[in-house]
Amino acid sequence: MSTDNIRELIIIGSGPAGYTAAIYAARAGLAPLVLAGPQPGGQPTTTTVIENFPGFPEGVAGPQLMQNMQKQAERFGAEIKFAAADKVDFTEEPKKIFVGNEIYQARTVIVATGSRYRTLNLPKEKELLARGLHICATCDGFFYRGKTVAVIGGGDSAMEESNFLTKFADKVYLIHRRDEFRASEIMKQRTFANKKIELILNSEVTEYLGEARLTGVKIKNIVTNVISELPLDGLFFAIGHIPNTEIFKGQLTLNEKEGHIAVTENVYTNIEGVFAAGECADFIYRQTITSAGFGGMAAMAARKWLEK
Repeated sequence: MSTDNIRELIIIGSGPAGYTAAIYAARAGLAPLVLAGPQPGGQPTTTTVIENFPGFPEGVAGPQLMQNMQKQAERFGAEIKFAAADKVDFTEEPKKIFVGNEIYQARTVIVATGSRYRTLNLPKEKELLARGLHICATCDGFFYRGKTVAVIGGGDSAMEESNFLTKFADKVYLIHRRDEFRASEIMKQRTFANKKIELILNSEVTEYLGEARLTGVKIKNIVTNVISELPLDGLFFAIGHIPNTEIFKGQLTLNEKEGHIAVTENVYTNIEGVFAAGECADFIYRQTITSAGFGGMAAMAARKWLEK
């Protein structure tokens, strides 16, 4: 294994939290290294239009916003490596991050690894992924022009995905296990007003139908226990996320319920000099703007820690 020089700061992750941390740290002269991870730009790269990020009155495409953040970080001296960390060792100084056959060392680390989509983990799920089962309407909605699809979920993401899919599909079912939605009022209004969207409430998908490709699902009404079949061409997941924190188990204190990194004062972990930002730690807000805010806080905290 080769060993890189000891750096002032390494940022693990490249979503809005990671890139904002890189911008702040680079402007502070820390010359941070960003390990971009398996999905450079994070979850915003799967979003068509972000309408609630300040400074873009007409909205901005998620991929474009993240490209802008990356360029801004690089402009001030951040180094971006499109590689993913395999494991870490925060037990001694300097802190070590392992990437393939390389070891990167740093005095401070910001963890901004984000989260990934949650699925149902039903039989045949792996076989049917990309064959009727999807986690990204932005990526795959185009293939369902004139078709019938469904979205599972009850939050803003589910409603955004449903409305987006109506640009292509003739019919979109929104399946939710409750009779109330946790989505924002504006998203609910748009969804309820969209004549292409039909709500299926108090229901959950219990089985995927089809072998080589999804042909439909079985749905159980959790109030009546009645099971019915719903023919579909495609099904999209929008039921939350799982924090990407597996490699930090045994190193950082994690939330017992879902594995988010436990923080104090917004970004401080249980290890001195290691900070967390974005959806790897935030299980409440989970917005592009809040992740960016946490990234800025983490960079300022890292700078203050180094000054001490």
